[in-house]
Amino acid sequence: MSTNILFCSAGRRAKLLMNIRESMTSDDRIIATDLQPMAPALYFADKRYLVPRINAPEYIDYILGICKKEQVKAITTLIDPEIEVLARNHQRFVDAGVLPLCPSEETARLCFDKYALYQHLRRNNIRTVLTYDTVEHFVEGLGAGEIAFPVFIKPRTGSGSVGIHKVESLNELKAYFDDAEYDYIIQEFMDCQDCDADVYIDTISHKPVAAFTKRKLETRIGGASKTVSFKDPRLFEFIQEICKVLEFNGPVDMDFWCRDGVYYLSEVNPRFGGAYLHAHGAGCNFVPLIVNNINGIMNVENFGDYNEDVLMMMYDDVVIVHKNDMAK
Repeated sequence: MSTNILFCSAGRRAKLLMNIRESMTSDDRIIATDLQPMAPALYFADKRYLVPRINAPEYIDYILGICKKEQVKAITTLIDPEIEVLARNHQRFVDAGVLPLCPSEETARLCFDKYALYQHLRRNNIRTVLTYDTVEHFVEGLGAGEIAFPVFIKPRTGSGSVGIHKVESLNELKAYFDDAEYDYIIQEFMDCQDCDADVYIDTISHKPVAAFTKRKLETRIGGASKTVSFKDPRLFEFIQEICKVLEFNGPVDMDFWCRDGVYYLSEVNPRFGGAYLHAHGAGCNFVPLIVNNINGIMNVENFGDYNEDVLMMMYDDVVIVHKNDMAK
């Protein structure tokens, strides 16, 4: 029986679909959707569909129709705003025989709302970056000696490094908040090692079964562009602690800071991260884990099954398509 996987909002993630395709059999198919026909990744799928916006009333019915037509066995999305959409409709996909590779609805909400996630992590004693939701709360922390300038501000519900600023003074901070371009949060400036983990959480046990960790050597807008693999049992243990207080299913991207040998969780994106390409290329392949879960097989824990000091260096590429072959 073929294993067909649907990647929603495929966008620019062409190399990811290429890697997934290499790990599938000739009978399996990749189905990809996007809002607009010039999404490059569409042209690396076996079937492609243009779909309504994710907030359109008919969106889920449209996606379920594709699942039925293409005999889809698992579904995921490659953009953050859609994670909650899939999570809210988890049971509808299950009833249609489709495995949703997305977190629980509550975890999806927490991961998209950075301040809500901070509060949840603090309540559950998970180390994370000190965060404030208003200038007033920040000023209280400043007066109490909890935090000092410089600080980072970022959109409370943003993604892809959009709207992030390093701020050096209270006047500058107030100016950003008065401008109100985004609903900002204020975070402690972490002047230390930035690292990342690609984690697979089994959809049956809801426990992490694989993790690939890497230090960031260079970061551009949207994520890390140069990374090097490493292993640290302390980080693997921390990942397991995190997964006890959040309910994930499938691939998850976790960002960390490491200061004085202690790890702090920065953000969580419950989807394939942009730098999963490194994990895949270094032999930490999530596709067999997904196939096992589709077939009702629970995966066993196998952390650290990869080589250290393997580097990833991203570069740009292009897609050339005739106008007549564009998605319609």
